[in-house]
Amino acid sequence: MTTLRIKMTKRRDGSVVTRFERADGTATWQRKHGPHARFFAVHDLEHYAVETTLAHRRGFYGLVAEGWNLGDFGTPWPRGPLPADAEPAELIVGFLDGERAGGVRWSAEFNEKAAVYYAQHGLANPPTLDDETLGRIRAAARSLRERWDAVAEGETLELTFERARE
Repeated sequence: MTTLRIKMTKRRDGSVVTRFERADGTATWQRKHGPHARFFAVHDLEHYAVETTLAHRRGFYGLVAEGWNLGDFGTPWPRGPLPADAEPAELIVGFLDGERAGGVRWSAEFNEKAAVYYAQHGLANPPTLDDETLGRIRAAARSLRERWDAVAEGETLELTFERARE
């Protein structure tokens, strides 16, 4: 097992500090301010819900556990683009972000959107999720958001991501 400790701290100024501590003792962290602070805290919790529910090894948290730093997840992409096996987690979390922003709840539309996305990007084997699986992911995400909402300013929400070895 590879363990990643996740610490999300609500600062009194409204910012959020997220720190990821790897099993080898290394860490990466970021501080988000303003409206981005809340969005990315919830987005990261949705990643946790997706990746733990579906046992994704190489989604966002799996890559951080492998040694990716937070600066590796964007322009200029120092490690290159996301690996193809990381794509499903990012796609599903983006889907959940869209649901939350639009106040809608999709089911079959997810599979259709995933197929289109994969075709447009030359990727094989788009993920398909049934309503029961989407329900488990949504329930896990809702529980994590409730835990986050209950964290007082100056306090920290701590999670552990366990990634099974291949």
